Amino acid sequence: MVPFDPETEIKHGLKQVGKKFVFSRNGLNPEDSGLYQVEVDGVKVFTTDLKLPGVEFLVKIQDVNAEEREDAIFECVVSQPMTKITWTGNNKTLEQGEKFDIMVSEDMLIHSLLIKDCFALDKGIYAASVGVKSCNAWLTIEVDPDPNNRGKKKARKNTRAGGCGADLLKIAEEQNEKVLADREILIAKIRAENEVAAAAAAIANAEAEAKAKEEAEAKAKAKAEAKAKKAKAKADAKAAAGEPKLKKEKTQKVEGAEPAGEEEEEEEEEEEEEDVESEEEEELAEGEEPKPKKEVKEGETPEAEEQEVPVKGKRKKKRAGPLVPDTVVEVGVYFTCGMSDVTAIIGTDAELECKLNTEDCDGVWYKDGQEITATDDLCIVKDGTVRKLIVKNCKEEDAGKFKYEADGRKTEAMLKVEDPPRINSESLEEYKKPVAIKTGKGASFEVSFVGQEPMKIQWFNEGEELIEDSHVKIEKSSTHTRLVLTKCNRKISGEIKVKIKNECGVTEAITNLLVLDRPTQPLGPVDIIESSSTLIEFKWRPPKDNGGSPITDYILERQQIGRNSWKKLGRIGPEPKYKDSDVDHGRKYCYHVRAETDQGVSEMMETDDIQAGTKAYPGAPSTPKIESAFKDCINLIWTAPSNTGGTDLFGYNVEKRKNGSNRWDQVNPPNELIRERKYGVKDVVEGFQYEFRVSAVNISGAGEPSSPSEFVFARDPKKPPGKVIDLRVTDSTYTTLSLGWTKPIEDEGVQDEAKGYIVELRPAENPEWSRCNSSPIIVTSYTIMGLKSMAMYWVRVMATNEGGDGEAQDLDNYIIAMPPPVRPQFTDRKIKNFMITKAGNSVRINYNFVACPLPNITWLKDSLPVGKNVTVSNSDISSQIIIPSAERHDTGIYTLILKNLVGQETTSVEIRVTDEPKSPGAVELEETVSGTVTVSWAASADEKKDDRLHYMITKRDSVKRQWQIVADHLFNNKYTVINIMPGRQYYFRVYAKNDMGESQPSESPVWEVKRKREIFTLNYEESKDCSFEAAPLFTVPLKTHHSPESYECYMSCAVTGNPKPHVTWYKNNVSLNTNTDYYITNTCGVCSMVILKVSSKDSGDYTVIAENDLGRDECSAKFVVDG
Repeated sequence: MVPFDPETEIKHGLKQVGKKFVFSRNGLNPEDSGLYQVEVDGVKVFTTDLKLPGVEFLVKIQDVNAEEREDAIFECVVSQPMTKITWTGNNKTLEQGEKFDIMVSEDMLIHSLLIKDCFALDKGIYAASVGVKSCNAWLTIEVDPDPNNRGKKKARKNTRAGGCGADLLKIAEEQNEKVLADREILIAKIRAENEVAAAAAAIANAEAEAKAKEEAEAKAKAKAEAKAKKAKAKADAKAAAGEPKLKKEKTQKVEGAEPAGEEEEEEEEEEEEEDVESEEEEELAEGEEPKPKKEVKEGETPEAEEQEVPVKGKRKKKRAGPLVPDTVVEVGVYFTCGMSDVTAIIGTDAELECKLNTEDCDGVWYKDGQEITATDDLCIVKDGTVRKLIVKNCKEEDAGKFKYEADGRKTEAMLKVEDPPRINSESLEEYKKPVAIKTGKGASFEVSFVGQEPMKIQWFNEGEELIEDSHVKIEKSSTHTRLVLTKCNRKISGEIKVKIKNECGVTEAITNLLVLDRPTQPLGPVDIIESSSTLIEFKWRPPKDNGGSPITDYILERQQIGRNSWKKLGRIGPEPKYKDSDVDHGRKYCYHVRAETDQGVSEMMETDDIQAGTKAYPGAPSTPKIESAFKDCINLIWTAPSNTGGTDLFGYNVEKRKNGSNRWDQVNPPNELIRERKYGVKDVVEGFQYEFRVSAVNISGAGEPSSPSEFVFARDPKKPPGKVIDLRVTDSTYTTLSLGWTKPIEDEGVQDEAKGYIVELRPAENPEWSRCNSSPIIVTSYTIMGLKSMAMYWVRVMATNEGGDGEAQDLDNYIIAMPPPVRPQFTDRKIKNFMITKAGNSVRINYNFVACPLPNITWLKDSLPVGKNVTVSNSDISSQIIIPSAERHDTGIYTLILKNLVGQETTSVEIRVTDEPKSPGAVELEETVSGTVTVSWAASADEKKDDRLHYMITKRDSVKRQWQIVADHLFNNKYTVINIMPGRQYYFRVYAKNDMGESQPSESPVWEVKRKREIFTLNYEESKDCSFEAAPLFTVPLKTHHSPESYECYMSCAVTGNPKPHVTWYKNNVSLNTNTDYYITNTCGVCSMVILKVSSKDSGDYTVIAENDLGRDECSAKFVVDG
């Protein structure tokens, strides 16, 4: 309901213009659609249905991953222009403020949410919704993983995460063109419909006018004929009466007595005039234009004008024109455009404007009900139909309600004068000039302003508010503010913003601070443009921060790898690249690069080693293999490298390394290359373990060495070991098998010590053995993985050493891949045996178990198989049932049976599906025994469905007014309530209850037993005067106190007496009332004394004496100061 009152400020855009009421609503949203009605004096005079086109998300918001202290933005595109959409974050509606910026494009299709200065708390789900449509996305915040930076405030970042970029704009432009095209088509359609309707209305009006004109002419003609007939009849009657009668009538006219015939004629003429006037008013009411008045020239008489004929004692009207005169209904003065509320800033001009339908009408201006006229500060303008009131140089007292009244019509508007903060123009120009200082220096910024107090002044650096500390000082007053920065560094460079805010508005000013410093070091790594035998050309990236000044030069120095000295190359200019032609082929060089500006030289950047040209070294030979090993010689063989470097190989170098050492020693002499691809290494020590590698040599030099060979002992060959002992199975599952054994016996000269073991496996259906371990294991146990459940396998183990593999030891029988047999057992600590759920909810019951082999799983309901609506899910270790939407018929006892070869196990659970009970029926009250009332009620509709449903009765009487439980757990529909007292009104409620709760109550009628009133007579003696005077009496005596030195002690007691007794404090019989070391008070009979700082001299006996005219009383206590 949108009420209208012309005397109050209008809301929701409801205005009155003349006799029209205009309702406007800006910023339409989908929820604004619906039925709108105009109601005047309780009567609905107009109804319309506002329908808005459906809005869809053409581009939905996407997930955003932002870094801490970075801004994040969500963007979406809607199908129809919308002034705003609803943004929510973590189930909270978001509003425009310092944390969030809600932005809308000019075409109102692109909507954006900017989250400023993201922290870990800002992560979560953000959603955009319009009407019933919505979309959502995640915001994740990347926190610095470095534990050293935790708890430290990081610098504010200027980057922004998220956004859809140019694609979003393209989609919005295409949709905007489509919306505009649809709008033009709709406007053209509406115009065409309006033109057709206007043409039809014009035709209908013309036909109605013609018809009305014909009816009026016919009616006037009929009346004229009737009048002529009546006049003729009267003339004939007069002629028959004769001349004497005519004279007599004339004499009577002169004397003033009119004949009855003329009076009747005059009355008929007046009735005809009234009929004509009423017909003309009806025509005007039907929408016809009023006819203009005819001008009457001097000396002429209009056709339809009435003339007055003097008669004795009376003036008689005679009609001298046609019976139906032309009449005019003036529309009057009205407003074509009313005034609107105006908000002006103090010191500026404000203009109130309205429009009339005529230029000739003058009106009166009012302010707060008082008429106003033109003054130096008020200018009243009349420009055609426009009426203006200009308030110059607005002040606070100019605010108020202004009204313009013309010809009984009026329009009103409010003028609000605000005083927002405004920065002085000269101060603003000076503030906007950028400031450049050197690092370590200070800078200050100052602005002057005016505005209504109080004001909130804030300073910001790169969007982060500045707080006063040792390097930041902020001065504030009512007219200016000043920011002083000391010991500035490069990090503070950037935007400096001042923000001034009061209740009328906010203003901001921005300037830039540039702190100059040395540049940071150039950035690597370098990119090699050219590297040849005579030239090295490379480039690098400029410094990340040039210190606020352009780079003037780069300073380079060079070192040849292998030398200790650095050669200075000097300044090379501001371009970050260098060409070095003074190089030797094959040599490697390292460069130092420094950047130089007007503020100084940066730290140096060191490049990686750069080689002048490349040499074609051969590739690595194959890994050398041990052909044979003895205590004084180890024989190696290898193959040549596939890449020889484009030239012939000169030979090979062989290197050895002892196990446990990091040094490689060349075996062959340096000047004697190995020509063949085999070599016998004799420089070995018996019992030590060695590995070897080989490198090829060509004209460029030695290439990369090969991969090392296996470790080999320098000793004579050994005998293979014997069979393993006591091979057995230690554990097994459906996919694994664990083995254990004892190492074979060592017999010198026959079978040597085992150095490892190999486990082999063969499925029962496959005749071939496969190794389970690729390399020998040294422990005497092994677990075979990846077996097929319940499959049969043969297993064997053989020992091995440097002399070869020993004889294999097989298991006595095949093995089945399964765990040891286990009787089914439930592993849940607490097994549910009863469960209550609400109808419509899902039910899930899960049991965990162990069993081997896997058991057969059976679920029963009330000893019968479960229904199709129950989903059973089984695994190797658990079984569960799920009822997606439980109904009352699902109530029952569900039994799980696990059975395998070893045994069987069962468990049961009772599931009760119920719902909130329905209320009982009508409640009736009946009195069968005096002092009692029998409450009976109709059964709840759920009583037959739920065997656990019962009832509860509560009552309330007119005295206690609290509901009390009378009876609970009632399984019948009647109960007798006792202790019903006459004269009280009782109210009863009956509830139905079950396992889910209780229903809504059923109310009983009011029950009351009328009480017979008896006359009560009270005889009492006359009261005697009572005296309240009393002698002093201590109701609360003093108590013994103990207190350490230098602490505070508080002692108190309470005394009564009337008149008020005089209280005196004593210490060791010496009065303390005048001693300033003690603070003594007496408030409403509570006497207290405070010793602010206790010392040893305060120990003693303290006495309080109270005295008045009626007596005296005292009390005493000891005070002990603890040393």
